[in-house]
Amino acid sequence: MDYDTARALLEWQVELGATEAIGDVPVNRYEAPATLPKAKKAAPAVVAAPKAVDPADEARKTASGIPSISALREAMQNFEHCALRSAAQNMIFAEGAEDASVMIIADAPSRDDDRTGKLFTGPSGELIDKMFAAIGLDRATDTYVTPITPWCPPAERDLSQEEIDMMRPFVLRHIELVAPKVVVLLGNGPCRAFVGDQGLRRLQGQWAKAGDVAAIPIYPPQQLLRAAQFKRDAWMALLAVQSALRP
Repeated sequence: MDYDTARALLEWQVELGATEAIGDVPVNRYEAPATLPKAKKAAPAVVAAPKAVDPADEARKTASGIPSISALREAMQNFEHCALRSAAQNMIFAEGAEDASVMIIADAPSRDDDRTGKLFTGPSGELIDKMFAAIGLDRATDTYVTPITPWCPPAERDLSQEEIDMMRPFVLRHIELVAPKVVVLLGNGPCRAFVGDQGLRRLQGQWAKAGDVAAIPIYPPQQLLRAAQFKRDAWMALLAVQSALRP
């Protein structure tokens, strides 16, 4: 059949109302095929698990190589892995003379400290002044005081070991920058950071190390106000500090 004849026949069928072409063999459209084609499964998307952040490791990286005390303060203020800062009113970084021979590392600030923005407020401040004055030191000019963490924990709770481990690199760098002759560990938190969790009563007055500097644990004034029987041990430790400062 030539082209013109085929075209004429097709146009004739369209005029008759034909709407589709069918084959020579009938097809039952309602009959299911013997086998259904298998659906293709999409490959599951590979999502990398977020890498866990170790706050203590991040603190070591941040503290390493900080060139000055002011830069250390700024780094701690901006350290985003410490949740304590969000609950505290003030950051209490340090007080005293940066060139002091005696560096005091205190426990976390109290609620009163947090409210005033200063360490050792009230009776505890008066007592610590008397303690160091007894060995010829003025707290404001002859010592340098910094807390183990600059933020008051919620409800004045004890610091967790994770929080102490996180703050320790900053305190170590702080000691390196101040370069004191003696470090006084004033309370359980500093002792847990540098000596171990053996209890302040057992460690009281025994020389240890805070970084490369000689350190001695001493009862904090808050504890001495509650238990006067410990004042003798604290006095003996203060005499050891006085002896260590002699030329």
